[in-house]
Amino acid sequence: MQHVKANGAEIPALGFGTFRMPGPEVLEIVPKAIQRGFRHVDTAQIYGNEAEVGTAIQQSGVSRNEIFLTTKVWPERYARSSFAQSVDESLRKLKTDHVDLLLLHWPRGSTVPLEEQIEGLNAAVKAGKTRHIGISNFNTEAMRAASRLSDAPISTNQIEYHPYIDQRTVLETARDLGQSITAYYAMADGQVPKDAVLNDIGSRHGKTAAQVVLRWLIQQDGVVALSKTSTEARLTENLGIFEFVLSPEEMQAIHALARPDGRIVNPGHLAPKWDEAA
Repeated sequence: MQHVKANGAEIPALGFGTFRMPGPEVLEIVPKAIQRGFRHVDTAQIYGNEAEVGTAIQQSGVSRNEIFLTTKVWPERYARSSFAQSVDESLRKLKTDHVDLLLLHWPRGSTVPLEEQIEGLNAAVKAGKTRHIGISNFNTEAMRAASRLSDAPISTNQIEYHPYIDQRTVLETARDLGQSITAYYAMADGQVPKDAVLNDIGSRHGKTAAQVVLRWLIQQDGVVALSKTSTEARLTENLGIFEFVLSPEEMQAIHALARPDGRIVNPGHLAPKWDEAA
C-alpha cells in the first residue's frame, strides 16, 4: 500500500469508504477488507454506522494502530457547545480514544462561523482525540480560509472526483497548501464500468474500468481514493490497482472525459459555490 504525505499526515492511498453502507454490511465486509490489506477506513457521523465500523476493526484481527481511521462532524454539530460532544460520541461508537483524521463534512448547513468550526477541529487535536484534521466538499476560497484560520495543518479536502468532473483547480490549490485530495464517488454512480474509453484502457492492462479509474486517481500527485464494495471478490480487485501503471497518454485520455455537467453530488443546502473547471 502506498501512502500520500500531506501536511504531516501519511494517508494510505486507497481507502475503504462506508457511505450508504448499513451496519450489517459493514460488519460483514469491513473485517475482510482489512484482512485483505486495506489500512484506511472512512466513515462519518451522519452515515449511522460508526459503531459497526468500530466493531469491524476490532473483529479484523489487525491492531487499531495499523488502521488509518477517518470520521466527520456533521454541520448541525459545528457550534462550540456541541462540537466536542459530537467528537466524543463518535469515539465511543468507534471504540477508540482517537481517530487519525477528523473532517468538517460540508462547508454549509450551519450558521456557525468557519473560525469557530476550525477552533473545534484544533481543540480535538490538542485533546488527543484526532491526529490530523481536514475538510470535505470545500471550494478553493474556503480551503484557503480554513488553512489561514487553523493552527494545526489541514491534511485533506475530501471531494467528489472521478473522470467526468474536472477538479484541477481544487487539486492545484491543495498542492499549493500542502494538502491532499481524497476522492469519493470514484465510480460516478455506476457510469465508470460502462465507459468504452475506460474499458478499452483496462483491456490493455488486463484490468477492469473500475481498477483503471482508481489507478488514475492514486497515480496523481497528492490524491487518495476511496473505494467501496459489498462483494468480497472486489476487495482483491481494488487492491490490484498497485500492480500496473497508466501511461501519460492513458492518464490524459481519462482526464479528457470530464464534462461541464459531470458533478453528481450537489445538495443545495450544504454545497458551496463550486469552482469553475480549469
